[in-house]
Amino acid sequence: MAKSRSHFSSQDSSLSPTSVRSREWEGPARWTEYLGPEVTPRSSRNPSIDGHVQSSVGSHKGINMQWVVQLTEVAKGLMAKMYRLNQILDYPDPVGHVFSEAFWKSGVLPNHPRLCVLLSKKFPEHFSKLQLERVDKVALDALHDNAELHLQSFEPWIQLLLDLMAFREQALRLILDLSSTVITLLPHQNSLILHAFMDLFCSFVRVNLFSEKMPRKMMLQTYNLLHAMARDERDCDFYHRLVQFIDCYDPPLKGLQEDLNFVSPRIGEVLEAVGPIIFLSTDTRKLRNEGFLSPYHPRYPDILTNSAHPMRAQDLANVTSYREWVLFGYLVCPDELLRVTSIDIALVVLKENTVLTLFRDEYLLVHEDYQLYVMPRILESKKMAKSGRTKQKEADLEYSVAKQVEKMIGEVHDQALLSCDAIHRERRILLKQEIGRMVLFFTDQPSLLAPNIQMVFSALAFAQYEVIWYFQHVGIASSRSKTGRVVPVDIDPSDPTIGFILDGMDQLCCLVRKYIAAIRGYALSYLSSCAGRIRFLLGTPGMIALDLDASLKGLFQKIVHHLESIPKPQGEHISAITCDLSEFRKDWLLILMIVTSSRSSTNIRHLEKATVSTGKEGLLSEGNAAYNWSRCVDELESQLSKHGSLKNLYFYHQHLTAVFRNTMFGPEGRPQHCCAWLGVASSFPECASPIVPEEVTKIGRDAVLYVESLIESIMGGLEGLINILDSEGGFGALEIQLLPEQAASYMNYASRVSMASTKSPKGAGGYPLPGHESHPESNNSIKMLEAAMQRLTNLCSVLNDMEPICVLNHVFVLREYMRECILGNFRRRLLAVLKTDNDLQRPSVLESLIRRHNSIIHLAEQHISMDLTQGIREVLLTESFSGPVSSLHMFEKPADQLTGSATEAVCYWYIENIIKDISGAGILFAPMHKCFKSSRPVGGYFADSVTDLRELKAFVRIFGGYGVDRLDRMLKEHTAALLNCIDTSLRSNREVLEAVAGSLHSGDRIEREASIKQIVDLDTVIGFCVQAGLALAFDRLLSEAAGAVLEEGAPLIHSLLAGVVKHIPEELPENKEIRRMKAVANNVAMVGDHDSQWVRLILEEVGGANDGSWSLLPYLFSSFMTSNIWYTTAFNVDTGGFNNNIHCLARCISAVIAGSEFVRLEREHQQRRSFSNGHGEAGDSEMQSRLSAEASIKSTMQLFVRFSAGVLLDSWNETNRSHLVAQLIFLDQLCEISPYLPRSLLESHVPYTILRSIYSQYYSNSPITPQALLLSVSPRHSPALSLAHGSPVVRQPRGDSTPQYSGNDSGFFKGSSSHGPDHLYNTDNGSSRSVESKHRNVRRSGPLDYSSSRKVKFTEGSASGSSGPSPLPRFAVSRSGPLAYK
Repeated sequence: MAKSRSHFSSQDSSLSPTSVRSREWEGPARWTEYLGPEVTPRSSRNPSIDGHVQSSVGSHKGINMQWVVQLTEVAKGLMAKMYRLNQILDYPDPVGHVFSEAFWKSGVLPNHPRLCVLLSKKFPEHFSKLQLERVDKVALDALHDNAELHLQSFEPWIQLLLDLMAFREQALRLILDLSSTVITLLPHQNSLILHAFMDLFCSFVRVNLFSEKMPRKMMLQTYNLLHAMARDERDCDFYHRLVQFIDCYDPPLKGLQEDLNFVSPRIGEVLEAVGPIIFLSTDTRKLRNEGFLSPYHPRYPDILTNSAHPMRAQDLANVTSYREWVLFGYLVCPDELLRVTSIDIALVVLKENTVLTLFRDEYLLVHEDYQLYVMPRILESKKMAKSGRTKQKEADLEYSVAKQVEKMIGEVHDQALLSCDAIHRERRILLKQEIGRMVLFFTDQPSLLAPNIQMVFSALAFAQYEVIWYFQHVGIASSRSKTGRVVPVDIDPSDPTIGFILDGMDQLCCLVRKYIAAIRGYALSYLSSCAGRIRFLLGTPGMIALDLDASLKGLFQKIVHHLESIPKPQGEHISAITCDLSEFRKDWLLILMIVTSSRSSTNIRHLEKATVSTGKEGLLSEGNAAYNWSRCVDELESQLSKHGSLKNLYFYHQHLTAVFRNTMFGPEGRPQHCCAWLGVASSFPECASPIVPEEVTKIGRDAVLYVESLIESIMGGLEGLINILDSEGGFGALEIQLLPEQAASYMNYASRVSMASTKSPKGAGGYPLPGHESHPESNNSIKMLEAAMQRLTNLCSVLNDMEPICVLNHVFVLREYMRECILGNFRRRLLAVLKTDNDLQRPSVLESLIRRHNSIIHLAEQHISMDLTQGIREVLLTESFSGPVSSLHMFEKPADQLTGSATEAVCYWYIENIIKDISGAGILFAPMHKCFKSSRPVGGYFADSVTDLRELKAFVRIFGGYGVDRLDRMLKEHTAALLNCIDTSLRSNREVLEAVAGSLHSGDRIEREASIKQIVDLDTVIGFCVQAGLALAFDRLLSEAAGAVLEEGAPLIHSLLAGVVKHIPEELPENKEIRRMKAVANNVAMVGDHDSQWVRLILEEVGGANDGSWSLLPYLFSSFMTSNIWYTTAFNVDTGGFNNNIHCLARCISAVIAGSEFVRLEREHQQRRSFSNGHGEAGDSEMQSRLSAEASIKSTMQLFVRFSAGVLLDSWNETNRSHLVAQLIFLDQLCEISPYLPRSLLESHVPYTILRSIYSQYYSNSPITPQALLLSVSPRHSPALSLAHGSPVVRQPRGDSTPQYSGNDSGFFKGSSSHGPDHLYNTDNGSSRSVESKHRNVRRSGPLDYSSSRKVKFTEGSASGSSGPSPLPRFAVSRSGPLAYK
């Protein structure tokens, strides 16, 4: 018994040559290692078979067919070993003696190139005659020292040479026996034995041709040298026989032609017999017109069964094998080309092939081998025919044929290079059409699939050959073993028919598997009926007259018994029937071997003559048909794998990936094809040979990588389709809206030009107008959009319905990949559009882009059985908040809270560019417009384009409450740092401030001024307070936006919260639940005093205002009146604020004083409570505490106003009063902002007359022109300014887009003395009450707010005849001044 390779390699080098020789002659049992577990047990049933002609049944002589099949399997195992050896040796070129560096480092041969190459070149000379010590003495000594080690590693590969020699002898003997004993080898008479014989014949040729790619000479010579060194200069026993074997097969074709010379006539007969089928397979017009691959009659479509050419259609399944028989047969039996009909057969096959596959992706350049090894034999025949013309009558014919063959071989190579691609392309188109029709037909008529199953196999085999041919040639450049021989076949790597064929094959295989029970039932019914026909034929007079001997008659009776014992299919239980017909097939093959043997007394011709007179099919025809149908019962899956498997595409999987990428998303690509491209990988692991265990792992890994690569390409295409639609040329082109400034510019342009020129779909500025997609010139782009939408929905539908792809233990579910792809792409698109080329994208534009992307995803979602909307929400939630949700329920700031990257980026941008103004864009808060403005763009936009209420509402809609919380948290952190600076200033200047307080109370002006000058960094603290006021203003806008969105999206929750806030008890200290409720209400602008509550929360969080220095706060703020900043401060009537944001200082002072007082009083109350141990009247004391807190705040504010008024009025003189106006307006604005500071308090310090005259002067200097009146209707700049200075044009797909502002307003950024005609006024804010003022019951005065019951009129000096809201709605009413009360 043969030893396995692992056992053999672990053996020591003392293995005796005798044991090797005995293994060589053990017969079939020696091939156990190559046959594998599937085939070996069957060989054990016939231990007496040694490949010779055996006594099969009684006196009849026959050859066991099982041994023929097993030797074919042995050939595959031998080639798998040689393939692996070539991989290890890095594909050497033994013919040209070219070996790479990896060859010598592989460990198979000793790393001594000079010695080994010399031994190879001098083959078959013995090493003793080569004087090796002169060539490389050092290498020779090293070999001698390590001879045993090298021998041990060499043994498996030398054994491979021995196996090749033994296979040659046994296979050749079997081929010769079959050729000499089988009566007929014609496909229509004896197809089963013919295929077994020709498979063995081709395997024999392949093995020997492939062996040339191994360094056989070097291996043998080096092994013998090592053996002599280790065994006392004695050659190994098999050395001389291997030398003879290698020498006679050098080159292999020479030895093959000599060895197979005896079977050459039989091969010629076979090739002539298969010629008609080959001719038919190349005639695409005939195949199409006569419907050889059509289940219905081509000329009579109503006839649903096509019985015109049943046998020919069945033979087409074998045409791939027939082509290989022709190429191999004429290559090793060149004399058969001299037959009259052979030249046409060879020409047809050679013209459409340039390579001849040996094993997997190893091949020969067939035309070169024909010229090298066939042409000399043809020329020799031609020469002999010419010299023997007078002696033979057939000499002229032979000479003529030889001449034609010579011409054909000389010209067919160029013809193949020019025409083979066109021939196969035409055939692929035919298959695309026929298989497509076949799929539709059998899907509609599945009951006709079973009768036409052989036709399905033919179509699959045809398509299999064409697909493999395509990938064999698409990447071919030159042979590995014969470098320099280039095959310049021009194959199109973007041929779309490949996808159609793969898809058709996949669908056909799916149909067969789907209706496998019906096919099996039909086959069982056929076999049951066949039993009666065979029994009838056995009882005919002709068969009785033959007088069969008992053994053969017994075999026929066994056949009938097998068929009659088949279970009858009943109802719907066909799938449950299990039937093993392997014994039936064995017995039938045994009958065939007996009756086709020349040694048998009863042969095939006798049987045909005895049964053909009945007028029905002969006995052998019925038996062969039963054999074929029996395979559809228990071997249907193997049949389907044989004809439809594309496992060999594994060896071209890189070309497969490239062609897929070129065709899948091309103009003729179809999304449904991706199923077939992916499904191919499931069969890749079947390529692994059990002879080479490591192949399973490698091929499995490559198959998984192939699937992952294709899935990556598919998902990339899916993303591409979504992104094409989600682009300005996609859905964006259908949602064009003009910005207000663009519309105004276009109207101005249209009024100046003729009406004819306005018909152009392009606007004045070159931007397209809404509706331009309806113009004829846009038809192509709309069609492209429709095609992209169709392809997207198709692809989603296909991926959703696709079955999981299984590769070894990996399962790929395309639906899950698709979901991750769509959501991942949405996240990437969100982060990409978050920022423009310059800076942050406007929230309203970002919202519209998100909505557009969502509409595309919803379009795809209709074809997917998954909830993608929920996934989008998860992505937005992840980008808004990624911490644990439980941390939000506690209303506490977690230590390590994480925030989504999108929210983080937006919030960080607002803090850095709006609040901190790190770019120096001159950020100003405009109370009248409720937004921030800038003197120049902040990134791509002016500040008002990203900070007004509409933009902040868009921000809230995008990022939700988590985004608002994050921005609010960052504003609080920033404000807490600024409050800490105020605290530091109070602590560091405590003594100075106490001195200031004393001087203010005593009225000592000189001491006061001296003390104030000692305050450290007064202007810096003012800057911090101004920035804190900016943060307060921004958070107020943010809360208003959040409240508006809450009211729009959840009005019930909004109304519930508003009702709860009205009834929250006003107590001090507040319990935890009330504080939480107020914090929530404050975040949506439902608390009247937003700023003070916000500062109060900050101080409570950081523990601020916790010492006595905070009692000096009003004195610190009063000292601000002495700062030099007031000399550069000017009021702007257009914005309702100052040019350096000093109005934000008033907001800060009001909020900080009120918030700090609340914190101080609450802390004092807690201390009293702790001292009293919780006893006392809780309800009354808490209400009294609340009233005392408000009284304390009012007292502190009054103290600040009194001292501030005193300071500023004391500093006034005739020569220095430029700062006085700004300071007085500042105090008036403080009364406007603070709910704790009534205007009547300011009257006692600053007379109304002074304020009235100041406002009259400001507003009378603001001219009312028609242009100003026109622009006062809208808070926007003129279109000209917006187009000249605004941000780049952005298409607004929604109607709620926020127009852009221009920062080119001189009055906005300069003092009160410079007002131009381009001022803009927001009458909406000027004439209505803010949310802030709705909660106040005290009377107000000043430029920002007057009673809404007052009627608005123009002054007598105003421009008469003008209409619309006035930019001066307040001071034109009363001639006595701007301050008026009811």
